[in-house]
Amino acid sequence: MSTTATPYGARDHARAQAGTVVETMPSIPASTWPAPPPGVTREALTWAETVAGGGYTHKVLARGTRLRLTDVEGDACAHVLLFNADQPWERLNVADTVKVQWNAYLGEKVALLSDQGRVLATIVADSSGRHDALCGTSTVDANTERYGDGAPQGHSPAGLPLFTLAAAKHGLGPRDLPPSLSFFQGVRVQPEGGLDFAGSAGAGKSVDLRLELPSIVLVANVPHPVDPRPDYTVTNLEVLAWRDQPSTPDSPEWTHSPETRRAFENTADYLSARGIA
Repeated sequence: MSTTATPYGARDHARAQAGTVVETMPSIPASTWPAPPPGVTREALTWAETVAGGGYTHKVLARGTRLRLTDVEGDACAHVLLFNADQPWERLNVADTVKVQWNAYLGEKVALLSDQGRVLATIVADSSGRHDALCGTSTVDANTERYGDGAPQGHSPAGLPLFTLAAAKHGLGPRDLPPSLSFFQGVRVQPEGGLDFAGSAGAGKSVDLRLELPSIVLVANVPHPVDPRPDYTVTNLEVLAWRDQPSTPDSPEWTHSPETRRAFENTADYLSARGIA
């Protein structure tokens, strides 16, 4: 008889797993993470997790939180969605993020805008420079055609069904999922309009976001949809978040451009009216 054939056996087996290494398991509490960022105390950490290739994660983060994504081994691809945690019908609008700021490429001081013209987050540090705001994430059909499977439980999960699973944990459904951003696998637009896959900047690169509104954060770590490599190639992603301060009118992000400043002013007006700031 299997050792898990009875409730008692299953319980003992489950308890025996404590302390074993599971790549997608977060550190709970986050203060137990072994290596907080320089200058950050363990007590300030609010999220600490390694997301394996083909995995996903999610968290609700407070306004002013600093979120660091790190491409540990050089082939992570962090697809990211953001929602206003207080009213999740307000969500990341990639098209507005690009067109309002006259910039198709993500980098330091770029604001990630919502569909209400407010700032959900800003990019405050970036050692990678290889990101994409044009292609979105992968789908079940595309991954099935390319890798033989795209289901979330399969050997080559697509980003969209992983986002669907993550969103469900926050009462959101498939219709609530807008196009996403992706970090660590770059795409550049060629003069004739084609897309050139630039790939990764290498292992250990990171990008820091500062949350300007309380936010639901969804992350799927899957290959970029235009990655030309025939194999399903994606490696570990490190996710760390800690308590910090939101931007102020004196922050460089506010004055990055007239359009960005207006989005920050919209955000400040919203927060003031709600008594948040």
